Amino acid sequence: MDCWKGAVSHSWIYPTVIICANGFFTTMRPSESFLTPYLTGPDKNLTIEEVTNQILPVWTYSYLALLFPVFLLTDYVRYKPVLLLQGISLIVTWLLLLFAHGVAAMQLVEFFYGMVTATEVAYYAYIYSVVSTQHFQRVTSYCRSVTLVAATVAAVLGQLLVSLAHVSYFYLNAITLASVSLAFLCAFFLPMPQRSMFFHRRDAPEPVPGPDKGLAAGGAHSPCHEETNPDAAAGAGSARPHRHMLGVLLQLGRDLRDCYGSRKLLCWSLWWALATAGFNQVVNYVQVLWDLRAPSHSSAVYNGAVEAIATFLGSATSMAVGYVKVNWDLSGELALAIFSALDAGSLLLMHFTDNIWACYAGYLAFKGCYMLLITIATFQIAVNLSMERYALMFGFNNFVALVIQTILTVVVVDSRGLGLDISSQFLIYGSYFTVIAGIFLIRSMYTIISIKCRNTSVAAESTAP
Repeated sequence: MDCWKGAVSHSWIYPTVIICANGFFTTMRPSESFLTPYLTGPDKNLTIEEVTNQILPVWTYSYLALLFPVFLLTDYVRYKPVLLLQGISLIVTWLLLLFAHGVAAMQLVEFFYGMVTATEVAYYAYIYSVVSTQHFQRVTSYCRSVTLVAATVAAVLGQLLVSLAHVSYFYLNAITLASVSLAFLCAFFLPMPQRSMFFHRRDAPEPVPGPDKGLAAGGAHSPCHEETNPDAAAGAGSARPHRHMLGVLLQLGRDLRDCYGSRKLLCWSLWWALATAGFNQVVNYVQVLWDLRAPSHSSAVYNGAVEAIATFLGSATSMAVGYVKVNWDLSGELALAIFSALDAGSLLLMHFTDNIWACYAGYLAFKGCYMLLITIATFQIAVNLSMERYALMFGFNNFVALVIQTILTVVVVDSRGLGLDISSQFLIYGSYFTVIAGIFLIRSMYTIISIKCRNTSVAAESTAP
């Protein structure tokens, strides 16, 4: 038995299987594509205005308030406790969805769902703390693939149950509750990591290419390693953990300054933050628009089928990026401008049309373009960074995106702001992506002209007598 436990603790297979099972059941939520019809239907009897302007904005505020402290807590407690917290939050969310009523109760649902999304960082971070670097690529593909499969299965299953078996939305939520409960149980069987990226490092991060190499190696330095005298350590008492935390926070600040000092990383990160804010806003409210175009109480609802196709298209475009040979240093900003313009056109189509099928098509095009670009942006940011620095930039970019999304929510959606109707909101979102496209079109023209002028001057110098 001891030999078996030892083999399990040192094998990368066991934690990979368990975390993938956790990811599958966490993502396998067939009711999620039908949230708005459920809330506005006979089960909850809420109005479109209450859902749009009073309930859904709470998720954004909750997510923003929790993201940074949860990001630090996740690393400090070494991931597993946060995965358990995520499981508890999911269970509470769906218990409230099933059995609670009224605007206040649904706002509480959105608060706990904000906790769920804030703790998602633990899913990928956990696996990097329990497997060696030689397995990172393989386990990342497993973890990513299983969530995509689960999302597709959930959407298809939900659509089939609603369209063919005529299962009520209440029972879809009951199935989701069973799935997230299984995810919570899986988290219990995860081995407890002995290290983490920032607060519990065992050794220095692996060197990375380019000028960041020395900085990345220096990232392991913290006051925790300065005192090697046991007597001095004992005398430090409770002050030492505080110095260690302060040292980690200062190191994080220095790493952010160095990362964003690169114009290339700053440009891709700017697009990431701006586009992700708009994407999250669209995904959060698109069901409300669909319900306006084809009311669920009088029309067939195909939300699950659309989400399944969107997930497949997102996966296909993400995979296609790996086979495209493009000089992204030269053409990357132009690609950001072109596909952001396509996103803007898709959203404006969804605003101006009254046809639900045109709305569905616009959403598919929008999500496909975004998934294509976010894959490129992820690669461009990660290619020359250590794992620690990439995780830091990923978290900070998402935090900036959430701040922008919160501003959009307060101004455009919240009943205490403009409180616009859902159709007008999509006009704003389309205009927002038009501005993003304009910014990066101007930037790409500047980059291309600068490079051509530089090449021309070099050619002239080489041909001069």
